Amino acid sequence: MENVAFISLGSNIGNRLGYLNQAIQILRNYPELQIEKLSSIYETEPIGYTDQSQFLNMVIKLSTALSPHQLLTLCLEVEREIGRIREFKWGPRVIDLDILLYNKENIMMEDLQIPHPRMNERAFVLIPLMEIDSSLVLPSSNAPLVEVLNEIPDKEGVRLWKQINGEDAFAPFEN
Repeated sequence: MENVAFISLGSNIGNRLGYLNQAIQILRNYPELQIEKLSSIYETEPIGYTDQSQFLNMVIKLSTALSPHQLLTLCLEVEREIGRIREFKWGPRVIDLDILLYNKENIMMEDLQIPHPRMNERAFVLIPLMEIDSSLVLPSSNAPLVEVLNEIPDKEGVRLWKQINGEDAFAPFEN
């Protein structure tokens, strides 16, 4: 599996942790990809449409034989299988999967843009992504993620919710 991709996962309806775990389990069943690493889970304030519950967010690193467009199709299938309904932009969702990075490629298609077009504005994406690999650089700007994160003014809305404990077990986070 020659390609490396990073995918963000988010949920803010119902059993948020259960939906994240369900998405990961579904992805593990696909022979065309291998989950390499999971970030901790962060609880975050909603953006865009703010009259909704808080999100649980995380990032996974995977290796895959899928093309970027095939991976997008798979992410949308996982969302549908879990029950995502797209009612309006930035609205509540049981699950959301977004491709953040695919190798070191810049991809511009009608239905897919990599790096994810708003990831450089979202601490809830950059913090778990940096937890997985702090040496990553945005291919669109050659900017190290740490520099991109430092430019985001509101990082306080991202709180560690469950810390990764080993390869794929989450342990409660204690202050």
